[in-house]
Amino acid sequence: AAGGRARCRAVGSCHTSPSTTALLRRGRETSSSFSSSSSENLRSWVPRSLAKRTQENLFTESGACSVSVQYDPEELVRRNVKNPLDAAKLAVRGFDILFSLGKFFACLKLDDLYGNEAVKSRAAELRETLTYLGPSFIKAGQVLANRPDLIRADYMEELCVLQDDVPSFPDEEAFEIIERNLGRTIGETYSKISKEPVAAASLGQVYRATLKSTGEEVAVKVQRPGVLPTIEKDLVLFRWLAGFLEDYSQRNLGCDAQLIVDEFGEKILEELDYNQEARNIQDFFDNFKGDKFVKIPWVRRDLSGPELITMEWIDGTRCTDPEGIRRRVKVDEFIRVGVVSGLRQLLEFGLFHGDPHPGNIFALDDGRIAYVDSGNVA
Repeated sequence: AAGGRARCRAVGSCHTSPSTTALLRRGRETSSSFSSSSSENLRSWVPRSLAKRTQENLFTESGACSVSVQYDPEELVRRNVKNPLDAAKLAVRGFDILFSLGKFFACLKLDDLYGNEAVKSRAAELRETLTYLGPSFIKAGQVLANRPDLIRADYMEELCVLQDDVPSFPDEEAFEIIERNLGRTIGETYSKISKEPVAAASLGQVYRATLKSTGEEVAVKVQRPGVLPTIEKDLVLFRWLAGFLEDYSQRNLGCDAQLIVDEFGEKILEELDYNQEARNIQDFFDNFKGDKFVKIPWVRRDLSGPELITMEWIDGTRCTDPEGIRRRVKVDEFIRVGVVSGLRQLLEFGLFHGDPHPGNIFALDDGRIAYVDSGNVA
């Protein structure tokens, strides 16, 4: 199992599917029935190359290792500096990032020098700066919004806005992407769809629609156009910066800065593969099927694509609205349900939600917890 997961990590995959987990569990149960001497005898006649191929096939055939855009730092550099024009675009992006962040931190320094207490306005300015810089920085802001050990509460509160309220892209572009991925018109698939997105985040935005064939309400998640080239440029620049700061990070933080960038790169590219996310949703749905306390939306994979997901609409209260949750459910019981569902993901299924920030968790009126946005799982 460890070898299989290591291979999946190497190619940028995210998880072991339930079918694979079951096979591995059966394999462990079977292997425990052999004595150590029997194991030695088995090793003597099972070719190592065959065992390795079988293990690799197990993970590949299950769909756990099939992320379309795989993270490879060397290939990213080659793609983004393959000619002078691409190198110039990368340089322009770098200067834009340096200027935007430099301006923000310069203002912070001036506040310190002159004793200005402009925390609320600076927090809003940081959110606006990260939003302007695009998906990679919005993702970073979402992470910081859940790290009270790194930033103060007023900044966290402002950055929480990035979890579900990012400026949207034009609806005309979104509807064009929907039709391109469906291979048919919107009217042939949905009898009704909202004119504007009901939520927008770093990598995409969501519309509320009704399926023409069944009358069921669905959430239609559409990926931002042109997001991949920007993210790739950012990853190249982040990794170069991490290499420059490597000695500092090892001495003062005790970690490898480039490995942190690599982990971030793997996960964000993983989230760009909506086909993979649809598989993740299906796996979560199968794991929690029949659970009285956890709601996972079903997904229509036949109405999904590389830039589109059609899934069940969830009516509930986002955890970004704690007052709304207090009015609708028993908070202590809801917390217990959340803890138990998290432990089941980790200890029972071996597949857990990797991005459970408040914008991705709903409280339902009957006390159940609902998880959405399964692009980042582990």
